[in-house]
Order: sequence, then C-alpha cells, then structure tokens
Amino acid sequence: MGERAEWLDEREDEVWNGFFETQVLFWRRLAQQLQQETGLSEPDLAILQALLAAPDGRLRQYRLGGVTQFEKSRLHHHLNRMAGRDLVARESCPDGERGAVIALTEHGRAAVAAALPRRAAHIRRWLTDPLTGRQQEALVGISAVLLARLKGEDPAG
Repeated sequence: MGERAEWLDEREDEVWNGFFETQVLFWRRLAQQLQQETGLSEPDLAILQALLAAPDGRLRQYRLGGVTQFEKSRLHHHLNRMAGRDLVARESCPDGERGAVIALTEHGRAAVAAALPRRAAHIRRWLTDPLTGRQQEALVGISAVLLARLKGEDPAG
C-alpha cells in the first residue's frame, strides 16, 4: 500500500466529520440525560452492568479495568467514588491474593435496574429509531469492520 496524501481528501473529511460530530453529540446527550435522570455516568453504568452480569455480582478490580478501559489509578479513584455512594463495595480477595474484589451493593443493583430502561429509551430515540432496518444493518456491518481493524492493530505501532 503506497503512501497517501498527508491531508484528508474532501470525501474522507466528510466521513470523518460526520462520524466525529455524531459520536461527540450522541455521547454528550446520553451522558447528560443519564446524569440528570439517574445520577449515574456512563462509566458507572459500565461497571454496574459488568457486576450485574458477574457471578454473585462480584469481579476482580482488574477485570473492571477491561470493561471501562480506564487506567489503573483512574479506575481506583472512580471505584472509590462509587463506593462512597454505596453503589459498590470493596472486598478482600477470598483466595488471599493481592488485589480487590468489587461487589455490587443492593443500592447499586437498584440504581442500575432503574437506569438501564432509561438508557435504552435514549439509545432508541437517538440511534436506532431514526434509522431504517437497512440502515441499522449497515451500521452493524460498518461497526464490525471498524472494530476488527481497531482490535487488530497495535496502537503503539
């Protein structure tokens, strides 16, 4: 594959701007609505959903790092804030290993149960409802291609 021009051409720029603006506005709207309605952020929901799906509502902290893609210290501070709001609790590892197990509290379980239907309604309103069935299928296909490329490439190289 030969080198391409340094700048995006007109069509590439149009594709980039449409994708970028849509993503930014979608996530901003979703985050604002969820925060107003439920008091939860998207990272809160990602963590709570992961715990909800986990056996006994518990996961090792490093596993939650994979869910959120947060750096270790950012995740630690975020979990501290969530624990302060009684959404999660830190527990010692049962096998005596270093690290912590993060457990979903009853308050966290109730919060995520109340938030997920609201989040689903917003996703429908701003993402799936405006698209035809064919457009939804196209978006799924496009997303799969982009994810495969992103997951297959070394970001450092």
